[in-house]
Amino acid sequence: MKLYIGNKNYSSWSMRPWVLLTQADIPFEEVMVRFDAFTPDSAFKTALKNISPTGKVPVLQEDDLLVWDTLAIAEYVAERFPECELWPHDQADRARARSVCAEMHSGFGALRSACPMNIEASLPDTGALIWRDNAAVRADVERLVSLWRDCLRTSGGPLLFGNFSVADAYFAPLCTRLITYTLPLPEDISAYVQRVLTLPGVQAWMEAARAEHDFLAFEEPYRLHR
Repeated sequence: MKLYIGNKNYSSWSMRPWVLLTQADIPFEEVMVRFDAFTPDSAFKTALKNISPTGKVPVLQEDDLLVWDTLAIAEYVAERFPECELWPHDQADRARARSVCAEMHSGFGALRSACPMNIEASLPDTGALIWRDNAAVRADVERLVSLWRDCLRTSGGPLLFGNFSVADAYFAPLCTRLITYTLPLPEDISAYVQRVLTLPGVQAWMEAARAEHDFLAFEEPYRLHR
């Protein structure tokens, strides 16, 4: 299998399947396609022309099969490697895990927009301003806390559904955002964030992100204008 991804420092959607595969010890070849201005004739779009139907990453390729949606990649990998138990064993828990992933897939737009992933950065002052001025971000974090707390209470932890699952990989990029912008969290939720960030697969991604040293101005709205 090949997994096409963008820059590790910025590409939150690429992070999800990469962490899932790495944490589950599933072998794959990484193909990094560097972000650029995303114009129709950009190097990024050109590199993905015959790979990604949407012109975006991530894309999983296995032989002639292309899977180009993050959640679809997770489902394919879970079916392809059932022994890894990437979804919870219990049927009701699987339904809940799929629900929280779908909510992440389509929700938390204010938080994702106001606090873009930037792993190597530390932006607590920016985070404080966002928290003060952006009610939608505060609402997203409140929902996130409620969602995670309910999952952890039901499963008993240490991760959302007990053992590592697609759900934890799906929320890993949000965990990095919460740290980058130092958004306020209750103690129990901060503890979950730290457990996610210390997973070997997440650690490997973050270490590689910090080592990129590939500053992209269009991905740096706060540091560019401060």
